[in-house]
Amino acid sequence: MIPLRGVALSSSASDDLRSEQAYLTTLYGRLDSLRAQADDRLRGILLESGGTPQGRTQREAQRAHYAEQLAQMNAVENGLLFGRLDFAGGEAPLYIGRLGLSAEEHDRDPLLVDWRAPASRPFYLATAVSPDGVTRRRHLRTKGRVLTGIDDEVLDLQDGAAAGGREDVTGEAALLAALTANRTGRMRDIVETIQAEQDEVIRAGLAGVMVVQGGPGTGKTAVALHRAAYLLYTYRQQLTKQGVLILGPNPTFLRYISQVLPSLAETGVLLATLGDMFPGVRARAVEPSAAAAVKGRLVMLDVLAQAVADRQTVPETFAEVDHDGYPLRIERAVLEDARAAARRSGRPHNVARAMFVTEAIHALSLQIAERIGTDPLGGENLLSEADLAETRRELREDVDVQRALFDFWPVLTPRQVLRDLLSDADRLESAGAALTAGERALLLRDRDAKWTPADVPLLDELAELLGVDDTLRAREAARQRREAVDYAEGVLEILAGSRSLDFEDQEEEILSALDVVEAGAFVERHEVLDTRTAAERAAADRTWVFGHVIVDEAQELSPMAWRLLMRRCPSRSMTVVGDVAQTSELAGTTTWEQVFEPYVGQRWNLVELTVNYRTPSEVMAVAADVLAAVDPALEPPRSVRSAGVAPWSLRVPAVALAAEVIAAVRVEAAEAGEGRVGVLVPEGREADLGRALVEAVPGAAVGEQPDLLNQVALMTVRQAKGLEFDAVVVVEPDEIIAESPRGLSDLYVAVTRATRRLGVLHTADLPKVLSSLA
Repeated sequence: MIPLRGVALSSSASDDLRSEQAYLTTLYGRLDSLRAQADDRLRGILLESGGTPQGRTQREAQRAHYAEQLAQMNAVENGLLFGRLDFAGGEAPLYIGRLGLSAEEHDRDPLLVDWRAPASRPFYLATAVSPDGVTRRRHLRTKGRVLTGIDDEVLDLQDGAAAGGREDVTGEAALLAALTANRTGRMRDIVETIQAEQDEVIRAGLAGVMVVQGGPGTGKTAVALHRAAYLLYTYRQQLTKQGVLILGPNPTFLRYISQVLPSLAETGVLLATLGDMFPGVRARAVEPSAAAAVKGRLVMLDVLAQAVADRQTVPETFAEVDHDGYPLRIERAVLEDARAAARRSGRPHNVARAMFVTEAIHALSLQIAERIGTDPLGGENLLSEADLAETRRELREDVDVQRALFDFWPVLTPRQVLRDLLSDADRLESAGAALTAGERALLLRDRDAKWTPADVPLLDELAELLGVDDTLRAREAARQRREAVDYAEGVLEILAGSRSLDFEDQEEEILSALDVVEAGAFVERHEVLDTRTAAERAAADRTWVFGHVIVDEAQELSPMAWRLLMRRCPSRSMTVVGDVAQTSELAGTTTWEQVFEPYVGQRWNLVELTVNYRTPSEVMAVAADVLAAVDPALEPPRSVRSAGVAPWSLRVPAVALAAEVIAAVRVEAAEAGEGRVGVLVPEGREADLGRALVEAVPGAAVGEQPDLLNQVALMTVRQAKGLEFDAVVVVEPDEIIAESPRGLSDLYVAVTRATRRLGVLHTADLPKVLSSLA
């Protein structure tokens, strides 16, 4: 390592620093030049207006291109350059960074190679045993535009200068510096320290389902995010159009990872939770785990299908409506036949309604024909087919008839059906014959209850069952266009009428708007283009199909949630990361086969990450005992470092628990310095301990969506999924275990959130799985 301050530098080291700083300055100069060019071109495009629809579309594509370029260049302002490769045989060194930069003379080698380019791969894979032509790997540490340090790894064994170190990591000095740095409340990218097993996952192809199984601290989330950046770089044309979805477990997690992809120059990805996956619904309410588990089971398919069928009703005997002053009797048999025909079509409820109405009105028209068209002298009915058609038209336009038919086969929305179902015991009993009485009781709630994440897959399933009748929408769109064309014709006529009378006697032809454009084209020129990104359009469109889907904490998703995701990605191009040992949700999975065999059979690939970069060995020794209780067959990941601090536990009187939590937080916050402290508590104690902590430690974050930019955050274990802290205090572990049938998995999650220090506060005896802390 070559430091900048506090150590006298050799002449060679000083020369290296000056040389690399000069190169860094050159790179930023080139970045500034390219940024100015893109900005100028974007400004020019924004000043243009009018033109043909094709020209406007091309202009919008150019605008989006230069806007994306600017966003990428702005995103890499910090950390532009981080590596260099030196090769045998006098080959020119290769500089590696977050973005590729070409030289001004295009026939020259690039100034900087994007970390995702194939040429960069030896930076992550080369070792002293297998150097791949690399003699030295150099890590360049920067702050802004200033070089702050250099770490060198010599890989040429022939000259006897190969650096020692661990065989399972590359760039050990840079890696350990990143791992021991204070947490900031936002995840950092790992682009400078990607390890070989992580690189294999990141650079895998786009097709198929890849499951990344890894224990705590193996970098699953970071790998998934860097994979998203790699795929967008490698398959940009396809994925820019279709978009990439990253599904996380909760909003706190999404905020935690929100800066990673922008720092890698990628901004077009949709980050969402399951609760965001039905447009117009923001499902954040909390419900009992048992209720969510029932909603997550595939038995709900039968319940929802029956709930829709229950809305397709017929009268007990007949219904009577007034038509043109005459009573019209709609017999039960007529509506049963119409319902049967509509159901046989196999169409969704709202789409099939048109067939129901058509069949019913046809039967009613025959009834009317029989009443008024009978030949008094005998023989055939006196009404012609044209008369029958007119009768059907009149019936369709009769408000009373339409109201009656609407009652028997209404137009429904997913929210309406689900809200009615879950708030009405009679509807729930009728539709939920496949559920037990206890399960139905779990689902029953107030009509004005807020949506929960487990409701979203049910809403999505109902949207499939109900469908959308586009007839009215198409009619409305046609009406609006006719109005726009009529308005345009009026504008053009006004322009024609306002011509100066002086021109009428001139022989030379004077062109006007009417001479060069007709009203329809005029409307097209002024139609508003959709300038939203693929991610923005996808967020508003329930039927959007993504080019790739990445799921984090995937073990927590229910079978119903997986159905939703599979509809969003029919190509089955997915990266799924998780750890079945950490499954907390009752509707979650403990085997990946259970998730994917119904959709892709055996055509999915499992990759395991085995090295723990985050959790120090002292903490992992405690976690290993918990893991053995979860499943003796599971192996904990290997930690690459120790923190030098033994985990601690303290038994306290029950009446003093809040005070002891506050005291422990103050100690850990002082030890963490600028780092972060997490307090993980049982769900039943979140409110009381949260209030006490906020009163004693101003600025502490508490609640369903705590802000991790605060130094101290108190939350439940479920809320802490995927997060990490410099220090963690686990409160009442026996209650964490007791709160759920999967409480041991919850405790395993809790004790593996720490990057340095772990403490446990308890009022009862420690659980056996934590006996090493006694």
